[in-house]
Amino acid sequence: MKTIKVTVWNEYRHEKTNPQVAAIYPEGIHHAIAGYLQNVDALKVVTATLDEPDHGLSDDVLNQTDVLIWWGHMAHGDVRDDIADKVRDRVLQGMGLIVLHSGHGSKVFERLLGTRTGALKWRDDGERERLWVIEHGHPIADGLDEYIEIPKEEMYGERFEIPAPDELVFISWFEGGEVFRSGCCYRRGKGKLFYFRPGHETFPVYHHPQILQVIKNAVKWAAPAQGASVSYGRVNPIEPINS
Repeated sequence: MKTIKVTVWNEYRHEKTNPQVAAIYPEGIHHAIAGYLQNVDALKVVTATLDEPDHGLSDDVLNQTDVLIWWGHMAHGDVRDDIADKVRDRVLQGMGLIVLHSGHGSKVFERLLGTRTGALKWRDDGERERLWVIEHGHPIADGLDEYIEIPKEEMYGERFEIPAPDELVFISWFEGGEVFRSGCCYRRGKGKLFYFRPGHETFPVYHHPQILQVIKNAVKWAAPAQGASVSYGRVNPIEPINS
């Protein structure tokens, strides 16, 4: 079985400035996710954060990454353009990318989807979320029941300004009645991209076993196929439609 090399990237800003977040994730959101994944067979997991040199995403790191997991929120603008471009190019060349929660507003996500993706409804009242599985045969939904119940979460609601997903695996329902496309699959170049909505920093979402199971499944789905490798030749970059 081929080893999948995973890099979990996190801004790691909220945990340093918000005592509530620090209490939930004392070592950071990246370590909560990586700590789970490193116990999964055939995964080799490292972490990277915004304030490291090159945001922890040097050429050497990216060249050794099969799947990159991205969590960002308050500091999208602090990500260097050249690093965002390199991540985009690696995805086009075959690296998998999993974008979590507010990462929809990241430079990386916007570059790959070709549009600005920050427009949506939101409300942070700690509402119950029911994450419905609408494609039970999809590998990312493997082992799940009809839905995942999250006791308290930030609400995201439609309209979510993204291109239509190639595959939609999850739809969220919230107590206020809103719905949201919460599990979106895309193919960009040779790479696979999965956007997964849950993960507001003030709730222990990344301690939820089924949420972590989805991330694990997504890593295996997004990884280059057995026997394939990420190609690091030149590619023609795509630029956002709205800049």
